[in-house]
Amino acid sequence: MKRSWTHWARAAAVSAVSLVMVAACSGRSTTGGSDAADGQITLKINFWGDFGLQDLKARYEADHPNIKIQLNSGEYNAQHEDLQKKLVAGNGAPDIAAIDEGFMVQFRSQADKFVNLLDKGAGSYESKYLPWKWKQSLSADGRTQIGLGTDVGGLAMCYRTDLFKAAGLPTERDQVSALWPDWDRFIEVGRQYTAKTNKKFIDAGTNLFNPILGQQQVGFYTDQEQLQMDGGPKVAFDYTVKAVQAGLSANLVSFQADWDKGFTSGAFAVLACPAWMLGHIKDTAPGTQGRWDIAAVPGGGGNWGGSFLTIPKQGKHVDEAYKLLEWLVAPEQQIEIFKKVGNLPSQPALYADPAIADFKNPFFNNAPVGQIFPKMAQGLTPQYLGRKNGPTRVAVENVIRRVENKSLKPDAAWGEAVKEADKAARS
Repeated sequence: MKRSWTHWARAAAVSAVSLVMVAACSGRSTTGGSDAADGQITLKINFWGDFGLQDLKARYEADHPNIKIQLNSGEYNAQHEDLQKKLVAGNGAPDIAAIDEGFMVQFRSQADKFVNLLDKGAGSYESKYLPWKWKQSLSADGRTQIGLGTDVGGLAMCYRTDLFKAAGLPTERDQVSALWPDWDRFIEVGRQYTAKTNKKFIDAGTNLFNPILGQQQVGFYTDQEQLQMDGGPKVAFDYTVKAVQAGLSANLVSFQADWDKGFTSGAFAVLACPAWMLGHIKDTAPGTQGRWDIAAVPGGGGNWGGSFLTIPKQGKHVDEAYKLLEWLVAPEQQIEIFKKVGNLPSQPALYADPAIADFKNPFFNNAPVGQIFPKMAQGLTPQYLGRKNGPTRVAVENVIRRVENKSLKPDAAWGEAVKEADKAARS
């Protein structure tokens, strides 16, 4: 969910995103007894963004009186860093941990620290998932599956119709999509918008960098774990710096208070919008219903975000956690999450269900999201995301922010990005 960006949470999108962990079920524990003498069990879930878990938590607890679910939301990078620390320490990890695709290779290389879901019967899920999604959380030898996918990102662009209208730009989604067949044209439209309104066009340079990078054949790392900055990262970085130099960016940091405020204040008019971002916009700016719509992403295609639910081995209630995990990825719950917060399921058979296929999101001017995002997901061939992908992305995003706040000159930025990425790759 980057999301998120889910789960973009919504995802998405920047150096701060979020994390989800989920809680569990009834039955006897594998490694420990109850938390209390009355048999009550608490299952802890760590996450970022909006995974649509709050209502599901209440329903699950009602059906399983001996289970109490504790939802622990946190910042995207911090949640992953905390999970890594707890795995190294050997204690303190949640019962269910959400992991984003950008960190999955890092964690699946430590498969011995997670419950092998194949031992729990999860092999029956392989045929239900998009093939690449199943493989993302599978160990290199194919013997250990550490997670079940929740959502996939896909890419679109969310835009404020009222702000576009005020700038003299078209507002119908097909006409808006036609404005920017590529990123050069997108930046030119941004120049027109800022010249007309004296306002910023996009929320953040980092939220331009990530979707453009996601469209490239190779991201930061090859499948041989070699850092390759002169390919996709250079393309994405150059476009980002070009947009920042043109004065298009509001210089905000995703999932921080000023960024959230920007959704309601009109601080920006458009942002990259993986499926998981929809829920964040709705939750953050409920008063803007009907003012948002969804257009195509420049260049077409690409993926940004998508998460997995995992069970660290050190948990005391492994069986209960797995029962909950299975319940959360069941069709009924996945469809409910999609309709409520936008997170697109990783199981393509659900895309044909009328509950998804026919769904139009009223918050986004009745955009046919049940058609827009599944079509993108089915055409995806995601990049390989290396073991150091997360730290490398953060390092490059920090350089972009320095350009935005004018503490680093644009002509020196690429060299600095390469240096910081190399440092992250070697750490």
